[in-house]
Amino acid sequence: MKLKAVTTLAAVLAIPALLGACNRQTPTALHPDASVQEVMAHIVDPAADAIWGAVRSETTAQGLKEYQPNTEAEWLEVRHHTVTLAEAANLLLVEGRAVSHSNQLEDAHVPGILTAEQVRIKIAADPVRFAAAARALQVAAQEATAAVDAKAGQRLMAAGEKIDAACEHCHRIYWYPNTEQPKWPAPIKAAAKP
Repeated sequence: MKLKAVTTLAAVLAIPALLGACNRQTPTALHPDASVQEVMAHIVDPAADAIWGAVRSETTAQGLKEYQPNTEAEWLEVRHHTVTLAEAANLLLVEGRAVSHSNQLEDAHVPGILTAEQVRIKIAADPVRFAAAARALQVAAQEATAAVDAKAGQRLMAAGEKIDAACEHCHRIYWYPNTEQPKWPAPIKAAAKP
């Protein structure tokens, strides 16, 4: 009788623990859909372009014309892009993301561009370095967000330069490390004689 009572008590005490375990949701693994190339083309590039275009100068027939967001709505629109860009850096780091679903890169015809497989191998060979490159992009995008929040056009422009530097740094390692860079200053060629 005592054994039955102890067994019953153990079962009664175990039920809440089991129910609690059933109610807890276990984290699910991420399942990336877009390739790195698609994240770049559809998220990173449009967001970065919008940030770079938010503060600019143009020389017109009437003189220098300067642009920057002025209204709350305009600043909010730029903020949308800065936050998107900062989060896109996280998307680039999702494990298992293909570089390209077709194994073709859209700019594969450009001399010095790596193949999708070569990019994948470089990322896999040093994921810490790739994560650091993505983090540099994220930090620059966060600086852009802070500039937007302060409505500081010059700070936004400076953050845009850091975004550009982060992009270029990563691309020179993982996308086009073999592209020949123009020499500076470029040699002056003598004009052909008539």
